[in-house]
Amino acid sequence: MSAHTQTAEKGQNTTLLCQESYVCSGTDEAVFECDECRSLQCQRCEEELHQPERLRNHERTRIRPGHVPYCDSCKGANGNIMHVSMTGSRQIAAVRCQVCKINLCVECQKRTHSGGNRRKHPVTVYHVGKAQEQEEEGMDEETRRRKMTEKVVSFLLVDETEEIQVRNEEEFIKKLDCSPEQHLKVVSIFGNTGDGKSHTLNHTFFYGREVFKTSPAQESCTVGVWAAYDPVQKVVVIDTEGLLGATVNLSQRTRLLLKVLAISDLVIYRTRADRLHNDLFKFLGDASEAYLKHFTKELKATTARCGLDVPLSTLGPGVIIFHETVYTKLLGSDHPSEVPEKLIQDRFRKLSCFPEAFSSIHYKGTRTYNPPTDFSGLRRAVEQQLENNTTRSPRQPGVIYKALKALSDRFSGEIPDDQMAHSSFFPDEYFTCSSVCLSCGCGCKKSMNHAKEGVPHESKSRCRYSHQYDNRVYTCKACYERGMEVSVVPKTSASTDSPWLGLAKYAWSGYVIECPNCGVVYRSRQYWFGNQDPVNTVVRTEIEHVWPGTDGFLKDNNNAAQRLLDGMNFMAQSVSELSLGPTKAVTSWLTDQIAPAYWRPNSQILTCHKCNTPFKDNDTKHHCRACGEGFCDGCSSKTRPVPERGWGPAPVRVCDNCYENRGIQLDVAELPSDEEGGTLIARKVGEAVQNTLGAVVTAMDIPLGLVKDAARPAYWVPDHEILHCHNCRKEFSIKLSKHHCRACGQGFCDECSHDRRAVPSRGWDHPVRVCFNCNKKPGDL
Repeated sequence: MSAHTQTAEKGQNTTLLCQESYVCSGTDEAVFECDECRSLQCQRCEEELHQPERLRNHERTRIRPGHVPYCDSCKGANGNIMHVSMTGSRQIAAVRCQVCKINLCVECQKRTHSGGNRRKHPVTVYHVGKAQEQEEEGMDEETRRRKMTEKVVSFLLVDETEEIQVRNEEEFIKKLDCSPEQHLKVVSIFGNTGDGKSHTLNHTFFYGREVFKTSPAQESCTVGVWAAYDPVQKVVVIDTEGLLGATVNLSQRTRLLLKVLAISDLVIYRTRADRLHNDLFKFLGDASEAYLKHFTKELKATTARCGLDVPLSTLGPGVIIFHETVYTKLLGSDHPSEVPEKLIQDRFRKLSCFPEAFSSIHYKGTRTYNPPTDFSGLRRAVEQQLENNTTRSPRQPGVIYKALKALSDRFSGEIPDDQMAHSSFFPDEYFTCSSVCLSCGCGCKKSMNHAKEGVPHESKSRCRYSHQYDNRVYTCKACYERGMEVSVVPKTSASTDSPWLGLAKYAWSGYVIECPNCGVVYRSRQYWFGNQDPVNTVVRTEIEHVWPGTDGFLKDNNNAAQRLLDGMNFMAQSVSELSLGPTKAVTSWLTDQIAPAYWRPNSQILTCHKCNTPFKDNDTKHHCRACGEGFCDGCSSKTRPVPERGWGPAPVRVCDNCYENRGIQLDVAELPSDEEGGTLIARKVGEAVQNTLGAVVTAMDIPLGLVKDAARPAYWVPDHEILHCHNCRKEFSIKLSKHHCRACGQGFCDECSHDRRAVPSRGWDHPVRVCFNCNKKPGDL
């Protein structure tokens, strides 16, 4: 406020005059303040201005002592906004200019009275705090409730893709702006698009304030699910997207409505039609059936899983059908003796729709001869239903969030187009697993995402046999006759046989079928002739479903070839590791025996003759054919003929020094003698034999991969399809070997598959290599 502004009668609000000047010429004392006219009005002007039908329902507040009006400068003479504050709304006046006879907020007072002669205009300061205290003391109950809802705002709770937009309980409570210990109920609204659901909530709970967005456009203004907290009724109000709208992901959005219905205590079905349509009854009937079939069990599980103190009611919410007509009478008005709720139940029965899940269904109608719609009857019906705690009791906001989160986690994911049903609002496909049996084509009847809890797929229909998947399961016939159902599988050897003894028995008498209770009940070549099929003698056959992503039902677990390869590889590796030291010593001794006399013995070569690099156990020593000294591979990589030493005409290994001094001729005394010539011939023969053996070993390594691929069990992933480790995703190379898990058959590196464990279901009765994930599974593999 300017320092030069004069102040008169501080703390005393002067008489507020009529700002309309419609009848009184602005001389009468103001009695009302109309929010929609945005002006102070005297008694006479208020009556005359609101005579027209369209202006009768304007929100008007009676001016009481200490009332502080809005700023007059923020509004033009014709009701146009001249100046808007940073918050985008009209401001409460801070002063009243005695000369200009207008009320000004702080911003407008600085803007219009900070210069010129207006700086000296005397003003009266409004004490807002004192005025509000006086106003609150004198205001009635309805005005107090209006004031409580002035700061309520809505927020997006779930978007159109069923993704919750609130991260946790704390954020949910913060956005509601309520106490964590406050016990609340949930009220939601459903109805067709364009029927005014958001408008209904604004007038029923928030006295006309646009808490939920409304729009006159053709496009729906509500996308997803929005929520707000009503501090008066202590309820969470939820606005939903309309039915029958032109939207994408229609199936997911329809499923989202049932999730909202499941957490609600009271549902308002809003319909604006002269007669009740069948889609209303169809929607409520299908919602009731889906609620009982899919959501009741899940709500019970949520109560147990989350340890909630307040049990989530398995009985659905109450329903209020809010019916607005224009030209037709309300339901039951033709026959006052008939209760509208009974007519509603008869209509459900005729359509074969049974809303058994809902705790109650009430009808509330209103006939609108001239707008706006009267929501007072709906407001009283809602208050009456919220007071009833017999079936649905209030609960903390954290419990509400946990219930919604549990339902969203359970029933989520895309719905394939071929499963979209148009005969029902909530078909089973929206809430059940989308997996289909690969053999017979029937669908799984378990709830969505049941695999996350370790629950297997299940179907009520019987499956048919498919040779492609070999979906037969063998059970022991003797155990079945004793009342037990024990699965058995054909395998190479019995669990009591050692690996090598089992291979020997397999070669002699074939595969076995072993029951954990009865022992070995069948051998495929037990007799020289006359061996019967096990299906006719010792096992029963059942056909089971083949679900995507499962291991299948490969009954042939004969892994004899792979076990033989594993044993041979183990033996070869053991011999190689144990004989490495003696082999080096013997090789060095043999080399010295056939080496020419001028070669330095291997035992005396400790470092490279040129670079002085020490030789390690695995390093190879190379002799220069010219000087006979020992070198590393890097210092003796050159080749040339050495005829003076008897190496020619083919080039042989020489050191770098001898290669550069190739022109120097040896003395006669240094030429090889006849005895040395014989030794030289022995050395050449030794090198030829060594090269030949190396080629043979290389030739044996090539078909080893082919043998390994042919010997692998049927459930193993082929080597050429394994590009990286199934667990850590490391790419395989020459240095990184592939290993198969004996349980799942996937390819792993050594670090991810170093555990050892028996896999009886695959025919491995002794500890074998398994991956990290299979080793964590409880029970027998």
